Amino acid sequence: MISDRIKSNLRQEFKTSLLPKVGLVILIAIVFMALFAPVLATHNPNTTGHFDDGNAYPPIGVSYDSYEVVDGERETYPVEFSSDHYLGTNNVGQDVFSRLLYGARTSLLVGVLGTGLAVLMGVPFGLVSGYYGGRIDDAMMRVADVMLAFPSLVLALALIGVFGSMSIPVPDPIVAAGFAEGMPAATTLPGTVTLVVGLVTWVWFARVARGEAMAIRNEEYVKAARSLGASNATILLKHVLPNSLTPVIVLATIQVAAIILLESSLSYLGFSGTTLSWGYEIQQGQDYLRTAWWVSTVPGIGIVLSVISINLLGDWLRDSLDPNIEGEGGGA
Repeated sequence: MISDRIKSNLRQEFKTSLLPKVGLVILIAIVFMALFAPVLATHNPNTTGHFDDGNAYPPIGVSYDSYEVVDGERETYPVEFSSDHYLGTNNVGQDVFSRLLYGARTSLLVGVLGTGLAVLMGVPFGLVSGYYGGRIDDAMMRVADVMLAFPSLVLALALIGVFGSMSIPVPDPIVAAGFAEGMPAATTLPGTVTLVVGLVTWVWFARVARGEAMAIRNEEYVKAARSLGASNATILLKHVLPNSLTPVIVLATIQVAAIILLESSLSYLGFSGTTLSWGYEIQQGQDYLRTAWWVSTVPGIGIVLSVISINLLGDWLRDSLDPNIEGEGGGA
């Protein structure tokens, strides 16, 4: 249960600071677009061939010059936007707006599920290490140090090489209910990437949980429970874990943004397991930045807005849940 003091801190910090309001509005909009992508999308994101004489459509309100060779002479002509494609099309004629919506699904799914996996792995590991201390702590923390010795992206690529590519089709209930005909019947979850980002980032949760467990194990209520005959497992579950969750919640919020960036990096390099990903879109449009700049720019803006909104909410939680930290809102 969340205490009344923490609820009061959350409300007060939210009222006094503009940034968490901005972050919440942006994040709600992104989540809404991801959830209702089949309804909001104007075209099937995988359908190709939306061209103007072989040229990608620009976003609404934008035009650019293309050219053709006539009798050996290069003649330029304008390519106008199409009202059917709000954000234009990419180099193979796929609708950018529709792919933006479905790309949000991939990033949010990997961010949330990858963070959940990291929490499930790292928190118990850190609590056991910090609670018992001594040689157990030394041995477990050396494992964590080995993980931290490798750059996240390099370690992720190595693990993807070990596990291979695994894509999990998740049926879309909106399409199954008949509310969005012509849209993909399933959303592809990059299973390997989700597993890998959890394996790469669990160590951060382990270190935070260890620090909390080391501080809590000497508290009077823990000593009292131990003197009354409570087992170590009971103390860990009923006393240490609940009182260690505050920094874990803050870290988990911020870690979602970090995992979105990591997933985008992996999909940019071609390891995502799905083509409906913001990082993949940026990679596909990088060769057309001079003519079709929107192909890479639009998903890039999506990544930036997602990361900024989540970090703003993470700062709000940090300032509210830890009164000792002075943040944007002036602390609790």
